[in-house]
Amino acid sequence: VGTIVVEAAMKSGSLITAKLAADQGREVFAVPGSIHSFKSAGTHNLLKQGAKLVETATDVLEEIQPFLHHHESSGASSEVPIKKKHTKLDSEESIVFKALEPYPVHFDDIVRSTGIEPGKLAGILLKLELEGMVTQSPGKNFSSCEE
Repeated sequence: VGTIVVEAAMKSGSLITAKLAADQGREVFAVPGSIHSFKSAGTHNLLKQGAKLVETATDVLEEIQPFLHHHESSGASSEVPIKKKHTKLDSEESIVFKALEPYPVHFDDIVRSTGIEPGKLAGILLKLELEGMVTQSPGKNFSSCEE
């Protein structure tokens, strides 16, 4: 359906992948980074060239929704489950969710407060975001969505 580029210097394999995706008619998404980082120059250039801006998982879900509707004819569900009210969390997911506030908390602060390794934490936060329980805002900040 598409390719998401998170970090790319001006000459990088990520940009080659993005070009191939575009050549195949697939959507190209880009996550902006710091204007001071050479690792963000390629993603910023993709955005200038028309890549779809990605700030949260919802940005991607909104773009792929029509493809999911197309899948409906094959018997697949046509709705994207963006928010589940009674999602069962494992122990680490619960620890992460409890560390969040209704206001933005920086990723590094969540690492410190939970003691969870950054790579694993990123996966947990993504899952919670896809479940509609967490919102990511620019600058690697996360907040809880539950009422």
